[in-house]
Amino acid sequence: MRRMESGSPFPFGATTTNRGTNFALFSDHAEGVELCLFDGKGQREEERLQLAECTNGVWHCHLPGVGRGQVYGWRVRGPWAPEEGHRFNAHKLLLDPYARQLVGSIDWNDALHGYPIGGGDDADLILDERDSAAFMPKARVVADLPMTATANPSNSWPRTIIYEGHVRGLTMRHPLVPHEARGTFAALGSAPMVDHLVKLGVTALELLPVQAFTQDRYLLDKRLNNYWGYNTLSFFAPEPRYLGAGGLEEIAMAVDRLHQAGIEVILDVVYNHTCEGNHLGPTLSWRGIDNASYYQLLPGQPRYYDDFTGCGNALNTNHPRVLQMVMDSLRLWATTYGVDGFRFDLATTLGRRPDGFDPGHGMFHAMLQDPVLGSRKLIAEPWDVGPGGYQLGNFPAGFSEWNGDYRDVVREFWVGSEGLVPAFASRFAASSDLFSEGRRRPWSSVNFITAHDGFTLQDLVSYNEKHNEENGEDNRDGSDDNRSWNCGVEGATDDPAILEQRARQKRNLLATLFLSQGVPMMLAGDEMGNSQGGNNNAYCQDNEIGWIDWEGHDEELIDFVARLAKLRKGHSALSRPAFLTGARNERGVADVVWFAASGERMSDTEWNTPHVKCLVVRLAPAAPGGGSVLIMLNAADHGVDFTVPAGGTGQWEAVLDTAARAEGEKRAKGDVFTVEGRSLVVWEARA
Repeated sequence: MRRMESGSPFPFGATTTNRGTNFALFSDHAEGVELCLFDGKGQREEERLQLAECTNGVWHCHLPGVGRGQVYGWRVRGPWAPEEGHRFNAHKLLLDPYARQLVGSIDWNDALHGYPIGGGDDADLILDERDSAAFMPKARVVADLPMTATANPSNSWPRTIIYEGHVRGLTMRHPLVPHEARGTFAALGSAPMVDHLVKLGVTALELLPVQAFTQDRYLLDKRLNNYWGYNTLSFFAPEPRYLGAGGLEEIAMAVDRLHQAGIEVILDVVYNHTCEGNHLGPTLSWRGIDNASYYQLLPGQPRYYDDFTGCGNALNTNHPRVLQMVMDSLRLWATTYGVDGFRFDLATTLGRRPDGFDPGHGMFHAMLQDPVLGSRKLIAEPWDVGPGGYQLGNFPAGFSEWNGDYRDVVREFWVGSEGLVPAFASRFAASSDLFSEGRRRPWSSVNFITAHDGFTLQDLVSYNEKHNEENGEDNRDGSDDNRSWNCGVEGATDDPAILEQRARQKRNLLATLFLSQGVPMMLAGDEMGNSQGGNNNAYCQDNEIGWIDWEGHDEELIDFVARLAKLRKGHSALSRPAFLTGARNERGVADVVWFAASGERMSDTEWNTPHVKCLVVRLAPAAPGGGSVLIMLNAADHGVDFTVPAGGTGQWEAVLDTAARAEGEKRAKGDVFTVEGRSLVVWEARA
């Protein structure tokens, strides 16, 4: 029998020492905990040790002679009382919540459930005695995680341009990335990928979930895959499929190479729920370790979960140990792998108390005061599916938020909907009506037209309806509210007039995104005309539908995006550090003035006339020495004569025209210029 010492209750998980390894697991309601040691492949259990020490709900031991590479799992004994919220079942092997590296993957079998599958409506009340170890991934002891060596770029929020992408989707079809590396972190940090991001001018790469996740059983049964990864199995271990021959070091190397190019890395993280699903889901980790502590249970009916996420359960961030787990996970990714920020999926759930969402929740305070995390970029997806779940604008100062209203209003404006000019102006100006409370800044609004969830930009201008038949749900999944316009034909066409209209609409939408105050975020592939064939919910399409098509890229559109990024970075007027108010600076110049097409200031009547679809905005520089910018927007389907407004001196030169007609032309105040239907023109002040 192996010698076991009492060890320490901290830190959690498996931590190597100079003599062995310390193991610690939190379970406040457990009656006993066993540590199971496996062979190097995780196939054979070699030893099972009963822990004797429990300190403040933390079970712990130290094993001399056990070190790096040891494979292990947990078994936890306690009451099997689902109607009281307890689902302990020592027959089930459990993954350590603090596992840093996984061995093997889930092999779906009914034994993974704590109850007998197929036993009727009350089957989940019955204990299943089958051993699940053969079907479970295990944890591997890691001595020293590879750390990044390059300092974080620390790009300021006003200069931030985000590019949202997927580790596999970005590189699986890239012709210049070696086949054996595609879909991994090594490919992400390869020269072709980094060079492309640098050419575009983006400053931050936001990655869909990279923490280990499950391949859902029902998807595998349909011969599909969980592609996006929003079903977390481990908050500390990376998804094994994203690692190549270099193992964990590939993550640090990729982040280093991106940092060397001045590009930050932001992770999309899913702490709102886990992969264990509802009360009928499998017992893989937290459920079997301490169900009543880790999850939010339905008040008065703890057999069931209070599901605010639509995924079956919600993590209980009100519990101090659960909050600690989230914080420990975030700090690991920030310090070890050098991650620069986090986007929190369904962040409203993280701030839920029994009586609803609380912007003063301890989860948010913990992050904001943390000496490591407080300086990172923190972005909330400000909604979930629970009561009062839409909380756009209600997160505390220090958090930025995905602005879904910006997406919807800008899409509708360029489709040509009426009565949108006031809303468009507000969203264009960083939505101060939503974010100005609490001395927040314009970068509180993360603006986007498209994201992973929904149409790509190409599909937004090519389809009126979603086409998700390949998902195997009879086209019922995915949003029906797309606010898209196919320009006259559904899907692919060779009609030159329609193709030109679609190209212009893409330029309009991208230009609006980069010209707006706040933080622009674009979807990977939009810069090259990538299509998903009208699928607006490609969560299960780990194939050519979900992967970016590099072979068919639009080089002109790539160059256009690069120009937009350069334009934005070159004008402080386009990314001001304070909300626009119309106030005048020391030189008597207003930070913003809104004009009608006539060149006169917008009147109340014009703001509120439904058929008005034109707008002019003049923006003053935010820094000395910069130039003013004049933007003419025409969402009508016909050309409109715009009069250059009074104010300023000298001439204006057209530096960008989405109708590709006027660039290089000059105009002075009082001059008339025709802006083509559904297009915009950007002018720079010339002395």
